Amino acid sequence: MADLVGNVLVAQSGGPTAVINASIAGVIQEAGKHPDLIEEIYGGLNGILGILNEELIDIQEEKRAVIEGLKHTPAAALGTCRYKIDFKKNPELAAKDMERLFQVFQAHNIRYFFYVGGNDSQDTAHKIHDEAVKRGYELRVIGVPKTIDNDLPHTDHCPGYGSVIKYNATTVMEIAADVSSMATDNGACCFIEVMGRQAGWIAAGTVLAKRTPNDAPHIILLPEVRLNEEAFLLKVQETLAANAFCVVVVGEGVRNAAGEELAADRRKLDAFGHPVLSGAAERVAELVSSKLKTRTRTVKLGYAQRAAAHCASEVDVLEAAACGEAAVRAAIDGKSGQMVKIVRLQNKPYRWTTDLQDLKEIANAERTIPREWLDADGFLPNATFIEYAHPLIEGTLHLPEEGGLPKYVTLQKARIEKKLPPRP
Repeated sequence: MADLVGNVLVAQSGGPTAVINASIAGVIQEAGKHPDLIEEIYGGLNGILGILNEELIDIQEEKRAVIEGLKHTPAAALGTCRYKIDFKKNPELAAKDMERLFQVFQAHNIRYFFYVGGNDSQDTAHKIHDEAVKRGYELRVIGVPKTIDNDLPHTDHCPGYGSVIKYNATTVMEIAADVSSMATDNGACCFIEVMGRQAGWIAAGTVLAKRTPNDAPHIILLPEVRLNEEAFLLKVQETLAANAFCVVVVGEGVRNAAGEELAADRRKLDAFGHPVLSGAAERVAELVSSKLKTRTRTVKLGYAQRAAAHCASEVDVLEAAACGEAAVRAAIDGKSGQMVKIVRLQNKPYRWTTDLQDLKEIANAERTIPREWLDADGFLPNATFIEYAHPLIEGTLHLPEEGGLPKYVTLQKARIEKKLPPRP
């Protein structure tokens, strides 16, 4: 493969994580080691949508300490989006978007493109790679995995997942300590809602909070397992009888016996046409309150679970940065149309490495929890899942502080001069 000389463009897409910026730092730092091939390093603001608007920044204007600081800074430092180039639903707009995208690439001599994101982001990266081949434009496209949902196929797990379950399991432990201290003979139930529409990896990860069988969470409701109301209510009653309190973790995509999402608001659609989810924990709490006449409280972790860099897993940060580094090395070696994946070598002690997978095998595919990783009744993950998840939360970051709070970094975002007319 002949050497390819040109500029790098890196961008982020989809929901942020506590470690997504570590992947960006990995890309930037590794790209800086190849000055003979990589001339400039640019960042695309707000993902593919910002690139379409030619909103690029000069990464080399940033201080090295700031780039290193990205490894412990939450959210998406470059900005993100949920924009889809959709040839099936809107082929005319998709064709215009792709034409504009390559105009931007050519105007700024972009020869290496790295897109950090989940399912839809990898689909976008795949389409860009295919279009570059079709056009005969020399461009190497590598996807970098990111999603707290942990639902990308072919990778052992996704950067961002270890940190979200570390935070959520910690929070469940703390809430349970509070609820149990207030427990009376009348009993009380607390319902903690976490993210995860199609896959219950996040909810399942809270099982790591259990040190003994009686510890919370007592029940975990997953999108993969349809809710059997009778069995669920009986389980709640048994837990209350044994402990005087019950903590239930609810995946936001939990479904009823008919397979319908309990919290789907079909009057409102998200950017991808899905009904907005709102209030799964409230729906389940209402069921328990009405049927068992038990006091209930709900907690929705919301954005906090994906932004909690103060509780990030050290393993997660290291893997996220390594995925960014591996993406650059793969592109330098002539690879394109692939995503970096994490390969687990062993559990004890935990060892891992990175490899590559074709983007066409990643795009728009979702991995759910295997049924055999759950107990017979489906209310808790079993030992197999725990063995899988536990290594991912190991290690604590020692964040720099300022005034007693974490000191995060912000990019100065020096804009690159636009060379094209505004996007029509």
